[in-house]
Amino acid sequence: MFIYNRHRRLRKNESIRSMIRENHLSPNDFILPIFVAEGEGLKEEIAAMPGIYRHSIDNTVKEVKEIWDLGIKSVNIYCKVSDNLKDNTGKEAWNPNGLMQNTIKAIKDAVPEMIVMPDVALDPYSIFGHDGIIENGQIANDPTVEALVKMTLSLAEAGADFVAPSDMMDGRIGAMRMALEENGFDNVGIMTYAAKYASSFYGPFRTALDSAPVDSVDIPKDKKTYQMDYHNSEEALREAMADVEEGADILMVKPGMAYLDIVKLLKDNLQVPISVYQVSGEYAMIKAAVERGWLDNDKVILESLTCFKRAGADLISTYFAKEAARLLNE
Repeated sequence: MFIYNRHRRLRKNESIRSMIRENHLSPNDFILPIFVAEGEGLKEEIAAMPGIYRHSIDNTVKEVKEIWDLGIKSVNIYCKVSDNLKDNTGKEAWNPNGLMQNTIKAIKDAVPEMIVMPDVALDPYSIFGHDGIIENGQIANDPTVEALVKMTLSLAEAGADFVAPSDMMDGRIGAMRMALEENGFDNVGIMTYAAKYASSFYGPFRTALDSAPVDSVDIPKDKKTYQMDYHNSEEALREAMADVEEGADILMVKPGMAYLDIVKLLKDNLQVPISVYQVSGEYAMIKAAVERGWLDNDKVILESLTCFKRAGADLISTYFAKEAARLLNE
């Protein structure tokens, strides 16, 4: 008896394996999230995220120049706002001379071709740590959307290439798209967090921005009334379809590694680019295991990122972007 299909024939050496490989990583696939804080010459490491820092604007520009030389073409910007600038309205979010706006201008002045995708949400600007305005102890959807539109226009005016709304309010994509069109920003894109789950993987990020919900009996203690229930997948498709209909250009799934089924679901059903966010908790877990000698840093980074590509992601927002780009360039 002969074995006619010997699948191992196509795996017998690296030349054959690389020749028939289905998915490939490139620095072009990566978006680097960057944390920005007030100050000058600031480079403050985030305790739960070894190798990741809060940068002042001047050091952010240095970081952007470095990653551009590595082949990374896009950045997500997140700002740590001073407590004295926070309130319930989030009005600092559309301050034309705010930290986010000045960061965008500095990046575009230094590296004009870098694609800048600032976060659009109120939680860094909120005294309550929520993505929306609090009214009567609840997250008020429509007033929040009005605030997000103001923020969107301010970021577009500052030079953003895309806005990246992460708030999960209903109807915000249509409102943003209309405002952008009516104000002459028709070339500013929207990368929407279409399927953002109420996840426990966000902890280090919220520490980095001091943006966790405050513990109060008078307001929701978590973000489950607007972020998605992790038990659901069909809901993600409904959310994503609505965002596409309202004018979104790119759809993001967040978190990443535990949500590869959602990445594939959106890729199989929608004809738009799909992005995925390998979030702070995923980064922290891998780095913690590496520090203990349980995992090989370089191999696990490339394997985890390739899994996103295999699931259907076109873009990957990851704190490993610099490390991965260096490994791929080598």
